[in-house]
Amino acid sequence: MNELLHKIQQIGIVPVVVLNDAEDAEPLAKALCEGGLPCAEVTFRTDAAEEAIRTMTEKFPEMLVGAGTVLTTEQVDRAVAAGAQFIVSPGLNPRLVKYCVDRGIHVIPGCSNPSDIEQALEYGLEAVKFFPAEPAGGLPMIKAMAAPYTGVRFMPTGGINPSNVKEYLAYDRILACGGSWMVKGNLVDAGEFDKIVELTKEAVEIVKESRGK
Repeated sequence: MNELLHKIQQIGIVPVVVLNDAEDAEPLAKALCEGGLPCAEVTFRTDAAEEAIRTMTEKFPEMLVGAGTVLTTEQVDRAVAAGAQFIVSPGLNPRLVKYCVDRGIHVIPGCSNPSDIEQALEYGLEAVKFFPAEPAGGLPMIKAMAAPYTGVRFMPTGGINPSNVKEYLAYDRILACGGSWMVKGNLVDAGEFDKIVELTKEAVEIVKESRGK
C-alpha cells in the first residue's frame, strides 16, 4: 500500500466536507485537527471548494486534504494547484482516472460493481471508493466483491453514520470510511465548531474500538 493510502487507513474516517463559504475552512480544519481527524475530503460541489482546500493546506500543513466530487480534468488541475493531495470521484470516469495516473496524482474513483473494480485494476489502483455505500448494498456487497479482488481496499461513502461505521471499520478490507455526520453543513453554517470537535472525538473513539487500537 502506498504512503498516502496508509495514512488514510491510519485515520480511519475521512470527513466529507461541503463548504458554502471559504471563510469557514480555517475554523473547520482547526476543529477536525483538535478532534483528532486531521483529514478532509472537500467536495467540489460549491464554488468555495478550491479556496477552502488552499486555506486548509496552507494553515494546517499536517492535514491530509483531498478533493471530492471531482468530475473533470479541469477540476483535478484546480484541486491539485490548491494543494489537494488526493482526488475522489463519485464514479469511475476512465478519462479522469487516466489523467490522474499519468501525472502521478492519487485518485480514488467511485466503484459499485465488479466491472468498475476491474477498470480500476487496469489503472493499477489499490483502493476504490464504494459509492453510494448503503444504497449499493453496504458491507455485504463489499465483502462479496472483495472475495475475487483480493488486492483491493474499499472506502465506503454514502449513508455511513455512527450507528453503522463500526461494523464497516471492523472489516479488514476497509481502507477507511467517508462520512459527513461530524461536519454537517448546519453545524458549519451556525459556527458550532466546538460541537464539531466533540463529534470528531467521538468518531476517533469509534475507529479505536473498531480496530482494537
